[in-house]
Amino acid sequence: MKEAIFVLILLVSCATATVEDPGGGSSTTASSVWSAQSIPALPSASAITCPSASGFLKVDIGLSGPSSEADKEYVTQGKTLEFIVTVKNLGQSDADVELGVSTDNFSPAWLSWTSESMTIPAGSTRTCTLQVNPDIDASPGEYNFNVDASAKCYRSGSAGASFVVQDFDYASETVVSGTGQFQINKNVRSMNSGIKSTKDVFFSGSVDALVKNEYLVDQSRGRNPNFEEQDAVDNYQALSAGDALTGTEEFRSSRVFGGVGAKFLESYNVQQVEFKNQNLNLHQTGSLSKSAEFNTANNFTGYYLIDAKQTIPGQKNLKEREEYLGSFEVNRRILFRDTPEPQTFCFDGDCSKKAALPKTLFTSPCVSSSCSNFVNNLNAFSSSV
Repeated sequence: MKEAIFVLILLVSCATATVEDPGGGSSTTASSVWSAQSIPALPSASAITCPSASGFLKVDIGLSGPSSEADKEYVTQGKTLEFIVTVKNLGQSDADVELGVSTDNFSPAWLSWTSESMTIPAGSTRTCTLQVNPDIDASPGEYNFNVDASAKCYRSGSAGASFVVQDFDYASETVVSGTGQFQINKNVRSMNSGIKSTKDVFFSGSVDALVKNEYLVDQSRGRNPNFEEQDAVDNYQALSAGDALTGTEEFRSSRVFGGVGAKFLESYNVQQVEFKNQNLNLHQTGSLSKSAEFNTANNFTGYYLIDAKQTIPGQKNLKEREEYLGSFEVNRRILFRDTPEPQTFCFDGDCSKKAALPKTLFTSPCVSSSCSNFVNNLNAFSSSV
């Protein structure tokens, strides 16, 4: 009985000492008892409001365009590749979703955005576009990035994607502005891409900006053109009698070397140009192969000629010619394609007999290397038919 009373008194004393002096006046033991009893560990706010996840977010990333299109992940420096980011709300409530993009081996400045917000109703899907634009100094190769999606009371989702930067074989960029005289001459030929491009441009007067750019990728993939021209003029004015902006620009895509058998000729002699935006693309390889497209939109006073044609022996012969003299605003698009002939069905072994026929090869009579290269290209074309 005495022992029981002693223990009770001791417990009361500890409790009394702790309450009366929780500070430095109590013993170490008393202070620790106070802390353990008076400052319990509280659950976090997320644990209180979200006792369990309401659902989860699913992220998918794909390239725009038909799913059957090959090599869509290829892009060249300075060009734009478009991804579609899809987020699905696999939960029972609306979700305020935050998207974030993390890059692996390239600058985030290449991306059209690195963070985005969207509200997704329960069970629904939302999409947004993410554009990638490698800078002009980007090294060729493969690049990777990830898109993460998070929302309150939801399990996060993530997906990764990649793209490939393809290098230019040739690039020429010219931007001119000022008053005076300017002349430019260009001559580009490539047997590998089956193209020939010539430019002779001269102006005397004043121009806010004149742009003449050319790019060549011999073995382009995806939607990248093998050859591209970009021409632009902003506010050209003749200042005195005799001033003019004159030019003759010609482009050929040789079918013998795998082109589309197209020719574009543009000639002009103008005294005023409010604007001119022009683009020409040749696709010999890649997903848009066997096509040549010319687009122009310009407002001018003077003379302007467009002469375009496509010749494929035994298949088609298309010609267009337009001449303007005066003040005009012109919007023009011309597209030539060389659609492969449909495959014919064979009966009674005809196909195997046809396949067994020998290819016609050309014997080189050449001494010079340029002549030998020409014959080699002819043989390569003959073998591919």
